[in-house]
Amino acid sequence: MSTITIAWIALPLFVGFSIYLLPKVDRYLALAIAIASAGYASQLFLEPSPLKLQLLDNFGVTLVADQLSGFFILTNALVTAAVVFYCWQSGKTAFFYTQTIILHGSVNAAFICADFISLYVALEVISIAAFLLIAYPRTDRSIWVALRYLFVSNTAMLFYLVGAVLVYQANHSFAFEGLGKAPPEALALIFLGLLVKGGIFVSGLWLPLTHSESETPVSALLSGVVVKTGVFPLVRCALIIEEIDPIVRIFGVGTALLGVGYAVFEKDTKRMLAFHTISQLGFILAAPEVGGFYALTHGLVKSTLFLIAGVLPSRNLKELQYKPINTPIWIALAMASFSISGFPLLSGFGAKVLTIKNLLPWQVIGMNVAALGTAVSFAKFIFLPHGDGSPEKVKPGFWLAMILLLGGLIAANGFYYEAYKVPNIAKPLATIGLGWLAYFLIFKKSVLKLPRVIEEFEHLIGVMSLMLILLFWMVFA
Repeated sequence: MSTITIAWIALPLFVGFSIYLLPKVDRYLALAIAIASAGYASQLFLEPSPLKLQLLDNFGVTLVADQLSGFFILTNALVTAAVVFYCWQSGKTAFFYTQTIILHGSVNAAFICADFISLYVALEVISIAAFLLIAYPRTDRSIWVALRYLFVSNTAMLFYLVGAVLVYQANHSFAFEGLGKAPPEALALIFLGLLVKGGIFVSGLWLPLTHSESETPVSALLSGVVVKTGVFPLVRCALIIEEIDPIVRIFGVGTALLGVGYAVFEKDTKRMLAFHTISQLGFILAAPEVGGFYALTHGLVKSTLFLIAGVLPSRNLKELQYKPINTPIWIALAMASFSISGFPLLSGFGAKVLTIKNLLPWQVIGMNVAALGTAVSFAKFIFLPHGDGSPEKVKPGFWLAMILLLGGLIAANGFYYEAYKVPNIAKPLATIGLGWLAYFLIFKKSVLKLPRVIEEFEHLIGVMSLMLILLFWMVFA
C-alpha cells in the first residue's frame, strides 16, 4: 500500500505535464486520474488501520492516509470527474486539463499531509494551479480576480510559514502533533493561514467574488474541493490535539452563521452559493469527528449547484422567478437543494443528523439557526418556476456530471444509514418547513442588500490583521 500511495501522489503531476505531448487524449487522461483517486479512496475505507509514511524522519515530514482522508479524496475524485464530463465538449485546451490534473493531485497531497511543511508545499501548488484556472478566460476581469486570489492566499501563507518555523523550533519536527507543545503565537499564525486558505469566518470574505466570477467548472472545483484543503488540517489538528478542538468548533459555529446570514439576502445565484460555501465549511468544523462525511456531501452538492447555475437563463434570482427553468434541470436543482437542506433520501440528511449529534451543548442553538437559514436560502431555488419554456441548451456532458454527482448523493446515504429513524427524520423536516415559511413570509419580498465594502481587496488584508489579533487573544486566553 505504501508503494501504491507514493505512485498515486506522483501520477497526477506526471500525467499533467505529459498532456502537452498527448493533447488529443487530454480529457481521457484527466478522467483516468479522477478514477484512480476514487479507487484509492475506496481502498482507504477498507484498510483497518491508518497508513503512515515517514518521508524525512528527522524533520517529522509524514503522510497519513486514513478514513478521514478517504472522504476528502473521494470528494476530490467525484468533483473532478464531474467537471471533466461537464467540459467534455466545451473546447477546453490541453492547458486547462493540465492545470485541472495538477490541482487535483496537489489537493490529494494536502489531504494526506500530517506535517506543516509538506502541507505548505501542497497549498502553494494549489494556489498556482487555481490562479491559472481562474485566469483561464484571459479577460481583464478574470486576471484581476485571479491575482486578487493569489495575493490574499500568498499573504496568508507567509504567516502560516512563520508559524510552521516556530513549531519546528519548539519540537525539532514539523509534525501536526508538535502544535500542542509550540508557543501560542505559532498556533495563531498557522490558524490564520488555514482560515484564509479555507475561506473560514471573516477571513474567507475573499471567497464570494472569486467563486462567483470564475468560470462555471472552476467555481465547482473551488467550492467543491479546493477550499477544503484549508479545512482538512484544522479538522486533523482538532482530532489530534484536545486543546485545539474548542477553537476549531468556535470558528465552525461563527462561520456557519456568517455565511448563511449573507446567503439568505443574496439575489445573485453564484454569490449565494459562494456565501453558502462559507457557511457549510462551518458545519465541517463544528463537529470534527464527523467532518469527513459532511465534506463529501457538501462537495457533491455544491459542485452540482455551481454546474447548474452555469446553464440557468440568468444569475439574478428575481429574473428567474419570471423565466421558467427547463423541468429536467429544475429537478436536478431541486434534488441538490433538498440534500443541502437536510431532506431525507439524500446524503445531506445523514450528514446533518450526524453533525448535530456530535455538537457540544453550547453549539446547538447556533448550528440549528444555521440549518434554518440553509432551508431559507435554498427555498429560492426549489420554488423557482419550471416547465417547457425557455429550454436551456446543455451539452451531453452536463447530464453525465449530474448523474455522477446526484447518484453520489444517493449512494452516500450508505455511510450513515442509521440516521433513518423517526425522531431524526422529524426534526429536519420541521426545520425545512419553518425555513420555507420564513422564505415566503419574509425573505422572498426582502429587498435588503448587504454592503460589499468588506470584500474589497484592501479591506481583506486589514481583516487578516484583525483576525490575527483575535487569534492571539484566543490562544493566550
